[in-house]
Amino acid sequence: MSDLRELLFASIEELSALLWQGEITARELAEAHLRQIERVDPAIHAYLTVVADRALEQAAEADRKLADHRKAASTGRASSPPQPAELSLLGIPWACKDVLCTRGVRTTCGSRILEHFVPPYSATVVERLDGAGAVMLGKVNMDEFAMGSSTENSAFGVTRNPWDLERVPGGSSGGSAAAVAAGEAVFSLGSDTGGSVRLPAAYCGTVGLKPTYGTVSRYGLIAFASSLDQVGPLTRTVRDAALVFQAIAGHDPLDSTSAPRPVGPVLEEVEKGVRGLKLGLAPEYFGEGLSPAIREAVLSAVRRLEREGAEVVEAHMPHLDYALPVYYLIAPSEASSNLARYDGVRYGLRTPGEDIIAQFSRTRRDGFGPEVKRRIMLGTYALSAGYYEAFYLKAQKVRTLIRRDFEEAFRSADVLVTPVSPTVPFRLGEKVEDPLQMYLTDIYTLSVNLAGLPGVSVPCGFSPETLPIGLQVIGPAFSEGRVLRVARAVERTVGAELTSGRRPAVAVNGR
Repeated sequence: MSDLRELLFASIEELSALLWQGEITARELAEAHLRQIERVDPAIHAYLTVVADRALEQAAEADRKLADHRKAASTGRASSPPQPAELSLLGIPWACKDVLCTRGVRTTCGSRILEHFVPPYSATVVERLDGAGAVMLGKVNMDEFAMGSSTENSAFGVTRNPWDLERVPGGSSGGSAAAVAAGEAVFSLGSDTGGSVRLPAAYCGTVGLKPTYGTVSRYGLIAFASSLDQVGPLTRTVRDAALVFQAIAGHDPLDSTSAPRPVGPVLEEVEKGVRGLKLGLAPEYFGEGLSPAIREAVLSAVRRLEREGAEVVEAHMPHLDYALPVYYLIAPSEASSNLARYDGVRYGLRTPGEDIIAQFSRTRRDGFGPEVKRRIMLGTYALSAGYYEAFYLKAQKVRTLIRRDFEEAFRSADVLVTPVSPTVPFRLGEKVEDPLQMYLTDIYTLSVNLAGLPGVSVPCGFSPETLPIGLQVIGPAFSEGRVLRVARAVERTVGAELTSGRRPAVAVNGR
């Protein structure tokens, strides 16, 4: 792979092998990606902050470590070359959603209220990737405080979908998905509160994993809705998703919601195939409003999995229709509480007033965008005296019913297979004035967060307009290996269709 441009679309595993063999250096790889950012990002606007000097320093350190490992292997001090999972991320360039704190690098959360915030510490997931030797290229765009489905709510401008620059990349991790799709990073991290990893992954043709709640630390993740938020990777392949998940998952004593249990051998499980697995199809996911092209792409992938030995069984989610209203009571309620800390006193923007109350009010008026203000008002209303039982408490009870629906479905099915989104990526501005239509974009993904389950979006085809289509696999809690195993089978069975030279034109031509 002599052409450095080809490296921009390679997987983690391919690049890791080239680095180990000395075919390329981590510095060359980082420089190639920095040039790609310079070339295509003016059109896409995935990045908010590029940290070139930091990246080149990390790349130089990675080259030193690789040289030490090679020397140890050649002199017999190492018993065998490192396995992929051991050194797989050493020297690999990645992009970080701007919702994760990064020591010494500004972290805006897509908001004016944190525009100049430079954290004194890094999120646990960032520390773990630093420890694995991955090279962070910069911070990428997102909907403000992760509230949105299109990355149009960022205070710093929209991100465009690399497959069609007039369309959205999905949200709120739109910058994370667009950067991977356009060759501006090998992988990225996003956060998923109601589908914010899986939706942009589907819209941009990448793999997006939302892990089980508690498997990945939320320490250093700026909170939107604490009982729903979860960090997850966006990658080019399912195996890469497993590699990144293994690197960032595991118990963290700094996060009180972190699950105290070991992470299983996920990468080993993904190649086991689907023979003998029962795939649940719930008609509630295939009803009115679903694009015919998406329905056919998902069902076509399911038929291929049947030929691979999977069994399709019928499942039901009788309370799925309530997921949207339940989510939009619980998430804004938690957001109204979490965002109360932005008052101009402790950190972030401060707009002075004649007294402290005026300072609070003006700071929040100037610092928050319209969507954030809308959700704070919704949440404050739902939690207010006299309405708490009618709205928030009832929503929590229905959330339990949705979780029980999943438990019942998994009695007969090993996983559920669904679409990720009812439509292909919509045009920029198309739903900005209609919040309800925007909220409906996440209708197939919200319930997974309400139940705290793992879900993955994997490409399963293209629409007639050559826009990516994603398929979602949902599994029981802590079954990341199983959902990635099914996703890998989808990737393998439709691989020829997806890898027949199709790449976003802007990523290749620079416009």
